[in-house]
Amino acid sequence: MSNKQLDVLFIHPNASKKIYQDLSKDFSAIEPPIWAALLANHVRHAGYEVKILDCEAERLGPAESASRLNDFNARLNVLVVYGQQPSASTQNMEGVSDLLNELRDKFDGNKVLLVGLHPSAVSRQALKAVKTDFVCQGEGPYTITKLLEINMGDKEALADVPGLWYWDDDKVKANKPAPIVPQKELATQLPGMAWDLLPMDKYRTSNWHAMSNGGIQTPFASLYTSLGCPFQCSFCCINAPFGNNNVENWDYQRNKFRFWDTDFIIEEFESIHKMGIKNIKIADEMFVLNKNHFMTVCEKIIERGYDFNIWAYARIDTVKEEYLATLKSAGVNWLALGIESGNTAVRKDVVKGKFTEVNIRDLVKKIQDAGINVIGNYIFGLPEDNLETMEETLQLAIDLNCEFANFYCTMAYPGSKLYLDALQHDWELPDNYVGYSQHSYECKPLPTKHLPAKEVLRFRDTAFNRYYDRPEYFEMVTEKFGTATADNIKKMLTHKLKRKLLET
Repeated sequence: MSNKQLDVLFIHPNASKKIYQDLSKDFSAIEPPIWAALLANHVRHAGYEVKILDCEAERLGPAESASRLNDFNARLNVLVVYGQQPSASTQNMEGVSDLLNELRDKFDGNKVLLVGLHPSAVSRQALKAVKTDFVCQGEGPYTITKLLEINMGDKEALADVPGLWYWDDDKVKANKPAPIVPQKELATQLPGMAWDLLPMDKYRTSNWHAMSNGGIQTPFASLYTSLGCPFQCSFCCINAPFGNNNVENWDYQRNKFRFWDTDFIIEEFESIHKMGIKNIKIADEMFVLNKNHFMTVCEKIIERGYDFNIWAYARIDTVKEEYLATLKSAGVNWLALGIESGNTAVRKDVVKGKFTEVNIRDLVKKIQDAGINVIGNYIFGLPEDNLETMEETLQLAIDLNCEFANFYCTMAYPGSKLYLDALQHDWELPDNYVGYSQHSYECKPLPTKHLPAKEVLRFRDTAFNRYYDRPEYFEMVTEKFGTATADNIKKMLTHKLKRKLLET
């Protein structure tokens, strides 16, 4: 480490054991902190000295994380509160809280800023709940660089920092949100990932993604080719940093969807290729959306002859048969589809859409016939769900028999319209951050209009085993991926999640 004081340290906290229980040992992914790496490159290109501390990848507990943070002696420490899926920010506040408790107890004096989805959605709450100096509402680039330009101890100077929430004695102050980065400036303001600052040898993909790569999970990289989402599903919180979805100044229509130029993006893939990485997650909330964008990205990958194992997100109503051959040739071996519910009325209630123009079974078969595997994403406990409609969703999943399926309980994540509804109607929310984790002991989903939260969680956990522990499923994965993959799934099923809510 040089004698020059570091300007900013970006920290990805670690609470993986609490969030995933025993699944954190072998099954849950360890993903590069994309937003931390993008912000780091923004700050570096502005002329500042920057480092990244990935506590999750390095498996650091709160005490060691605090000690390492203090050793860097940065002028500003930015805790980036994102996660492995769009809704994971709030659960990662558990790691933030644990780290800051240690830091303030042993090494008080370090300046700390929270940035990310949860801090952007509930900025006042975040500032009051954990021992931080500042909270950022919004994406973060302009807030961070402005903080670095000023004396952070000067309250008058703090008033000029866009998107900043901070303490003025015992009062909470909030500045006007910073503008989002315009699409035409993405390549200069967010110029790719700071790959060299990340411990790339420590990342691993999910066990299911590795099925199409001979079970090899490491190395692994993930990246964005676009930001935000133009859709407005009421259960989703992804747009909180990209629009104006703060609980105190909500404008749900303001969300912005932007994408990097494809010539710029292909150089990011070139960097991944040069690192010898095959497993890639395209983390865009909706990669298969803008045809001119994603098809051009795929064509450029094909032109360069990369041998990638890619997975990406799509919607049932954005995937077209004519896209599939190009996606597959580019190495897109998995598409994660937001099927959510098997009941039209339940889907419509959460602004997901009826998919009346799409035959879900037919589309899934066409995707699979093109050689692309499907991850079906399903949600139990949406507001209009009851036991019959949830069973309808499970039966749809079983009928589709996708190569992998994720089963979620409905959560009112901060930043989602559902969170506002929960506050308005006084619905019972989790007691702590880790209660928002789908896999934690403390997991506490929303009740529906017809069922208590306990029954939703019970159905979800039972449905998981009903889906995977079937001869039809094991026959399919054995035929496609071999006996080792089937054995890995059986091993996964031996990990029974412990649930506080279900203890009677």
